[in-house]
Amino acid sequence: MPSDLDDLRAAFVHQISLFGPIIPGGEIVVEEYQREPIHIETVPEVTTENPPVETESRKRAESDAPLAVDVEKETPESEPVLSAYDRIAALIPRGSPMLDMTTLEELSEYVAQTELIELDKTRLNPVFGVGNPEADLLVIGEAPGADEDEKGEPFVGRAGKLLTKILQSIGFEREDVYIANILKSRPPNNRKPEPAEVQAHLPILHKQITLIRPKLVLCVGKTAGTSLLGLQSTLGEMRGTFHDYHGLPVLVTYHPAALLRNGNWKRPTWEDVQLLRARYDELTA
Repeated sequence: MPSDLDDLRAAFVHQISLFGPIIPGGEIVVEEYQREPIHIETVPEVTTENPPVETESRKRAESDAPLAVDVEKETPESEPVLSAYDRIAALIPRGSPMLDMTTLEELSEYVAQTELIELDKTRLNPVFGVGNPEADLLVIGEAPGADEDEKGEPFVGRAGKLLTKILQSIGFEREDVYIANILKSRPPNNRKPEPAEVQAHLPILHKQITLIRPKLVLCVGKTAGTSLLGLQSTLGEMRGTFHDYHGLPVLVTYHPAALLRNGNWKRPTWEDVQLLRARYDELTA
């Protein structure tokens, strides 16, 4: 039976007879190709009586093949979503005794008995915090003043009385909220807290947040806002909007003491606390 090669050869010779050599002046030599017979190996049928032979090529192919993956077993479970309080609790240094505390009373006693910074040695009283231990609103100031240092309670002077009126203007009594400071000890001459002092006392506030579990935070004063949020901003840049603190909404406004010095800031403060009240109602509806 003629093969494809024979047919091609015959067609080629016929073309030369009609048109002459393809290359001018050239000779066409048609060689006889030696066709080696193709040996096709017969693959035996695989049966239970005739199992496949484990050849080296088969072994290599199987070893190089990707392993089957059990999706249900190998797929990792989705990571649990941490609450804002869990994320804030993670900011407390490892090894701190505060991690195991479960009440504000334990934490308050720890603060009273522990000297974390030099100010803790010179204070008259630690100013831990006061108010509803389950409050939905947490108010944070900068540091105690002379009146607070004497009584061991935050916001008890003229600024404290103004803070009470501000809270009452949006429907809160002091007993409804919890009030605390970044620092628990008074800086001399009411100076601004130093960064090292803030870093030493900030974990106490973190623990207070995790125990109280407020839904909303109000920072009064630039220092309170920048210290908690870790920002380098002016108060004007921070106020008027909510900041996300590890999942907890935070609003920053003017300190009551600043309002006593400059009445022009009362209007923007009123606008801020209106925002605060509206957000509070949304979160507690």
